[in-house]
Parts: sequence; structure tokens; C-alpha cells
Amino acid sequence: MLPQSPELKRALELATQLNQMLELEFKALREQNLDEFEGLQPVKGELLLEIAKLAPPATDLQAKVEWQDFREMMMACRELHRRNEILIERRLDAIRGTLQSLRIQDNPSQIEVYNRLGHIARFSGARGYDEA
Repeated sequence: MLPQSPELKRALELATQLNQMLELEFKALREQNLDEFEGLQPVKGELLLEIAKLAPPATDLQAKVEWQDFREMMMACRELHRRNEILIERRLDAIRGTLQSLRIQDNPSQIEVYNRLGHIARFSGARGYDEA
């Protein structure tokens, strides 16, 4: 095992904390606890800023063998972040679908009625129900 510089040790600690933060974020999202989720965001942002200050640029990181563990941990964090992003997108899609269905139900100007052939016939509310 290669000796670790103080920067590398600190970067590994921060990456571990980020990993834990992303797990807490997922738990909050899964439980739909938005207050907890929002409370984690500033802490996560600070961790990312501190990691960015310590870690070498990505191009140099590939060449530095001693930073291999850090690089792997950050790739795992990226996957956790993507998982959380997918969960957020699914929740937003569900909310959009619900809102869309509510908008359709609240539109009294369109009345859908089946005609004798079983096809949908649309009538505006202004003509009345006699034509249906």
C-alpha cells in the first residue's frame, strides 16, 4: 500500500462523508421527507467544494496511482447521485401526470360521450346534452 498524503487522507474522509450524505438523501427522498432532503443540500454542497479544493484535476487524477481509492469512491458517489436523480425524476413525472389528469377533469367545456358506433363523440358544453 502506498503512503497517503494528508490531502489524500482528507479527500478520502470527505468522499466517505459524501457517500453517507447521498445515502441519507436517498432515504429522505424515498420517505418523501422534503425538509430533511433540503437540509442535506447545503452540507452536500460544502463537501463537494472541499473535495474540489483537495483533489487534483481529473486529468491528473488518472495518472496518480495513490489516488485510485479516492477515484473509485467518487465514481460510487456519482452512481448514488444518479440513483437519487432518477428517483426525483420519477416523482416529478408522477406529480406532472396527476396535475395533467386534474386539469382534464376540471375542463367542463369538453364532454366526451360515446356515439352509437362506440366511438368517442366530443360535444362542447355550450350545445347541451340534448345532442348527445
